[in-house]
Amino acid sequence: MATDLAPRTIHRAETDLPFVDTGDGTQIQLLQVDLAVGVWVVRARFDPGTTLQRHRHTGHVLAFTQAGSWFYLESADEVSVAGSYLYEPAGSVHTLHVPESNDEATDVWFSIHGANLNLDDADQIDSVVDAQTILRDYTYLCADQLGVTDPPVIIGGTTPPDR
Repeated sequence: MATDLAPRTIHRAETDLPFVDTGDGTQIQLLQVDLAVGVWVVRARFDPGTTLQRHRHTGHVLAFTQAGSWFYLESADEVSVAGSYLYEPAGSVHTLHVPESNDEATDVWFSIHGANLNLDDADQIDSVVDAQTILRDYTYLCADQLGVTDPPVIIGGTTPPDR
């Protein structure tokens, strides 16, 4: 089999994609989106004491913690620390919390299939974050905060390697 017919890999160094501040104690780096299937891969850094809005997932989520610690308020006995892997099934509802006692940012890689449905106190959908909205918002924040108008996010695995 000829190796020149095999698809090329698409590489991004850590510094190729900027981190942007989302305004809630979180900085994100959007690595890849697949708009056709609704998958988004994001690296997030959470400041100590950060609590995100309670949300429900329409699809499953894979998470790998690289530094720091975090847990869900609904299951505080299951703390993710550096090296921890977490699988979240579709339909799960939770509130991500980073302890104030952390002495560093908590760094987590997420592969999210489907959408986050952010919930209000009455369990009604307050907002939706999916592959399309995260790409739009990340692109906007890169331009607004850093002047980067075309961040080289891998889109659907088809972004040319020279982009």
